[in-house]
Amino acid sequence: MKRRCWTGDDAEPLMLAYHDEEWGVPLRGDRDLFAKLVLDGFQAGLSWRVILNKRARFLEVFDGFDPACMARYDAKKIGQLLKDPGIVRNRQKVAAAVSNARAFLEFSQREGPFGPFLWSFVGGVPKQNRRRSLRELPARTRESDAMSNALVDRGFRFVGPTICYAFMQAVGMVNDHLITCFRHAEVERLSRSAR
Repeated sequence: MKRRCWTGDDAEPLMLAYHDEEWGVPLRGDRDLFAKLVLDGFQAGLSWRVILNKRARFLEVFDGFDPACMARYDAKKIGQLLKDPGIVRNRQKVAAAVSNARAFLEFSQREGPFGPFLWSFVGGVPKQNRRRSLRELPARTRESDAMSNALVDRGFRFVGPTICYAFMQAVGMVNDHLITCFRHAEVERLSRSAR
């Protein structure tokens, strides 16, 4: 039996697959990182399970998280999104997703690629933590504070330091699989090859 860090063997298959195949695997593409940042904003105050169960619908109704499409959303489109039971229907979060698409496009035009900017907060290389207990996991770090401040300064919303740290964990900027988890060593190897 495989030993996991934060999801038990009795967890629903979607959560097991997320832990075993996605969480902590380095992502570097601008669009992938933008999509994950948007989803993490929707997760604020909710469990990741809720977002994961709605992820396919989010992808569908948000045009595959294409920032250029999302930036053009008007009040009518936002109203349609707020009526869709397949997503989180929170007006502030939907508005933030649209605003973040605009901020992303502005950032890309002014400063260049989004991925290297985000990865700069960990020096471009995944940080390999060696935690033994979930109690050791921080809610935020200096790096997530800095990322949050930089994103807010550039017009992004729903990107507080706790959201940024969860994002950093999910996209492999930090390997927070516990060292007792079978994925820790696998993600560490993936991190070395993704440099």
